[in-house]
Amino acid sequence: MMRTLDLSPLLRSTIGFDNINRMFDQAANVKEAAYPPYDIEKVGDDDYRITVALAGFTENDLSITVQDGVLVISGKGTEDEAEENDRFLYRGIAKRAFERRFKLAETIRVLDAGFENGLLVINLQREVPEHLKPREIQINSGPSKPKMIKGEAA
Repeated sequence: MMRTLDLSPLLRSTIGFDNINRMFDQAANVKEAAYPPYDIEKVGDDDYRITVALAGFTENDLSITVQDGVLVISGKGTEDEAEENDRFLYRGIAKRAFERRFKLAETIRVLDAGFENGLLVINLQREVPEHLKPREIQINSGPSKPKMIKGEAA
């Protein structure tokens, strides 16, 4: 039995999240490949780390880009399949081309990346702009006067 997620109670109390329902639908319908395996860690209050296991790859085989809020990690297999397949009796370490995408929040910035011992480590940090930080709104006492815009009442 297929269950659907009804977000209408949530959407009634939010402003500016018009595409949240679409995002949940996309997440529910994605059949994610298991290759390459990865971890996402929260290493501090505003610091995150993505670790991707890439046995058999070199730094030259990998590409990391960030565009339109999406972190894309891709790798190209450099082995010649025809001559390599004759040599192996069993092939358990995959070195096939891949592309892994991570949707980043607007406040997440990629700091750096390192590759050592077959592990690609990407460090991320949340940077909340001043206009997005919580601020206290002062309550004025007395009658409220409408603001004037170009000589007309607002």
